[in-house]
Amino acid sequence: MAKASNQNNAKAAAKKRVVKVDSYGDAHVTASFNNIIVTLTNKQGQVIAWSSAGKMGFKGSKKNTPYAAQTASQDAAKVAMDAGMRKVDVYVKGPGAGREGAIRALANSGLEVVMIKDITPLPHNGCRPPKKRRV
Repeated sequence: MAKASNQNNAKAAAKKRVVKVDSYGDAHVTASFNNIIVTLTNKQGQVIAWSSAGKMGFKGSKKNTPYAAQTASQDAAKVAMDAGMRKVDVYVKGPGAGREGAIRALANSGLEVVMIKDITPLPHNGCRPPKKRRV
């Protein structure tokens, strides 16, 4: 009896989440100083495909290059296109180097970029900044 209930729990945990893929979604590009993360979601915010420069095999300072952003965007766009996505609104966040490269790669891989919006958080003189670096 106990063995059967354990198997049912394992099957419930292993069951894959079903995500509704529309032809129109969002692309979130997070470009930090250390990495680029591209996430493609539907309009409800459920993740359809994602990729990053680190996932594509880049290490160290090479992760923050336009080429790394381009390859990560192409990888995520390919998975989303296979799932049925055709148009995206792009939301870019962060100061990294590969912002434009990521957007250009999304457009060149077959996704129609409808809108580009910069959502980089900017302080309104809120928190005290960290001390200056002493090198």
